[in-house]
Amino acid sequence: MQLRNSSSRYGLVSIVLHWGVALAVFGLFGLGLWMVGLDYYSPWRKSGPDLHKSIGLVLLAVMLLRVLWRFVSPPPPAPANHGKATRLVAKLGHLALYLGLFAVMAAGYLISTADGVGIPVFGLFEVPALVSDLPDQADTAGVIHLWLAWGLVIFAVLHAVAALKHHFIDRDATLTRMLGRKA
Repeated sequence: MQLRNSSSRYGLVSIVLHWGVALAVFGLFGLGLWMVGLDYYSPWRKSGPDLHKSIGLVLLAVMLLRVLWRFVSPPPPAPANHGKATRLVAKLGHLALYLGLFAVMAAGYLISTADGVGIPVFGLFEVPALVSDLPDQADTAGVIHLWLAWGLVIFAVLHAVAALKHHFIDRDATLTRMLGRKA
């Protein structure tokens, strides 16, 4: 399999970035839901959020790489059977997923830095707290982070359903291209 995208399918880099981001998003969502239910005496009370923040910041770096990669290796054009409306909805849907990902990560950053302390990433380095003096920063960003996370996961599920619809009902190459197979 080629590293770069071709005119008929996605390359290995795009495929790994796509499925890696999907895995991270659903993993972070599950971890986030689990950790908010931890009580004060849980041994995971500190390490759960630390893990969530570290993975989230790695995901931010991966998403920046993913955006850059789209310029270096543009995605293949939509299959020929996709009409104008389908192409437009696909573009808007992908844009919404990208913006949603960046927005949920920005809100998470604002929660984590509200007290003016940077965020350690797996104990290797620290991302500084650049914004920490907004009114009710942690609470407001927390509500936004929660709603954006739910919206992102619901939208990602709809994205998957659309891919399955294209595969099983329309019988086009939308899904197989992201699996690295030829149309």
